[in-house]
Amino acid sequence: MSVADMNNTEIAHAFQQMADLLELQGENAFRVRAYRAGAKAILELPRGVKDILADPAETLQSYAGIGDTLAEKCRLLVETGKLPQLEELREAVPAVLLQMTRIPGLGAKKALMLQRQLNLRSLDDLRQACEQQRVRVLKGFAAKTEEQILAGLEIANQVASRLRIDQAERLVERLREHLISCESVEQIEFAGSYRRGKETVGDIDILVISHKPQAVMEQLESFPGRATTLARGDTKMSIRVEAAFQVDLRVVAAESFGAALQYFTGSKEHNVALRSRAKKLGLTVNEYGITRLDDGQVVAASATEQQFYEALGLRWIPPELREGRKELQWAESIGGWPDLIELSDIVGDLHSHTTDSDGSHSISQMAQAARALGLQYLAITDHSQRVSMARGLDSQRLHGQWSRVEELNRQSADNFRILKGVECDILEAGPLDIDDATLSEADWVVASVHYGQKQSQQQITDRIVGALKNPHVDIVAHPTGRLLGSRPAYAVDIQAVIQAAAEFRKALELNASPYRLDLCEQHLLLAAAAGVPIAISTDAHSTDGLLAMRYGIVQGRRAGLLRHQVLNTWPLSKLLTWLARN
Repeated sequence: MSVADMNNTEIAHAFQQMADLLELQGENAFRVRAYRAGAKAILELPRGVKDILADPAETLQSYAGIGDTLAEKCRLLVETGKLPQLEELREAVPAVLLQMTRIPGLGAKKALMLQRQLNLRSLDDLRQACEQQRVRVLKGFAAKTEEQILAGLEIANQVASRLRIDQAERLVERLREHLISCESVEQIEFAGSYRRGKETVGDIDILVISHKPQAVMEQLESFPGRATTLARGDTKMSIRVEAAFQVDLRVVAAESFGAALQYFTGSKEHNVALRSRAKKLGLTVNEYGITRLDDGQVVAASATEQQFYEALGLRWIPPELREGRKELQWAESIGGWPDLIELSDIVGDLHSHTTDSDGSHSISQMAQAARALGLQYLAITDHSQRVSMARGLDSQRLHGQWSRVEELNRQSADNFRILKGVECDILEAGPLDIDDATLSEADWVVASVHYGQKQSQQQITDRIVGALKNPHVDIVAHPTGRLLGSRPAYAVDIQAVIQAAAEFRKALELNASPYRLDLCEQHLLLAAAAGVPIAISTDAHSTDGLLAMRYGIVQGRRAGLLRHQVLNTWPLSKLLTWLARN
């Protein structure tokens, strides 16, 4: 990697890897946490680290989570592209340790103990040790642990170990339906990263109120998708479903349900911040409630999350925001969260496809479906000609489509409006796929990259920035090109893209497809801070595809997007005024 290529994402990755390796070395937890916090802070910076370091009027230390030590390491990374301490850690920590932490249920501490005591050099060594029953004789381990490790080795690299949010949602609904059919279940909630709306989920946490925990666990054990039971106690149980995915159940008392729901929702960083706040108030918190440090007296058992947060002097915090950023300060300083984006705020969808390119339904069918969802407008944005595999449209076919759109609008008996649009490819050499004369007739022009995704960062960035300069382009779709679980983002300087969008008064897309969710939450934070409007669009290729809007809303909430920052919460008249800005 050249020095010029060291952007904020790569600096943050270096700090995250530092934290992982230090944890595997058994380093002080506070030091590990500092690097994780630093990585998060770097991702959320409004400018590039290089630019901040070069600005005499600004310092990295002025940003929360970045102290002198991390600032100096940032300077080293920018100037040299290397971090000596990280290089040393990579040499010192055996590669097998990182591999072992991918085994479900085997954390850094146990992985470290096993590696050192058994002198493991590979996962095959670990497998042999388990098969020869050399793990169960170690202090802190048992035959059951050995069996779990063997089972975990089989699934460590399976894709099913993480689910996209839509896959997790389907599993959650199956589990909910199965469990609520049990008469002993009085209340049920799903917690963890699923409740926080993470784009991929590593496991499912279920909380249940019941006076008959064993009956609830019997019900979970009869779940049709259960592959095996990993553990079962008096009030908690873990199963494996569909060969690789873990589901954890906890049965809790009604009087502490809110505290348990908060605790198991997380995140770890959010809970650490809450514990720190509680300590300053002379309190301690756990999944059972809040007690005083001096005498252990219960202050609040917290039957609801609202009671839990109020006992700490905070307003209830939406789960999507609980990532250890600034949510505690916000909960102190504002009157709730009235403007945080909601699905009900959305009045239009600005990215959809029809049978004219690679969609499954006609313009009329897509419009009817959007109208049925209560939307006021829908942009039809079929692919341009470069995307030949999707039967992309040239200028002549576009004009024909737009004539049909105009006719449908004239025939409309209500105020619903179909916008004449196009998803215009940004060609590998830089120009747009459709001529400016044709684009000038569109209501809404979406620019995107589908080809040449292996070009250099500079080439791809220049292509996107060049498209944003074009007066006829309104927005860039799925700006990093990632496909969750199957294709990483292409090399792009997202900060340069955001800066260009702000300069040329353009929008950026949060693609709501659960396969994309692009922009990611960190990039959304940067775009919002720069004042760039966001369109949360479904990229629907069918009428059912319009329902994906909810995933984009959750992603937007995780970034703290407010209603007014999202273009398609605006009524059509306001949107059209904005479109006429250039």
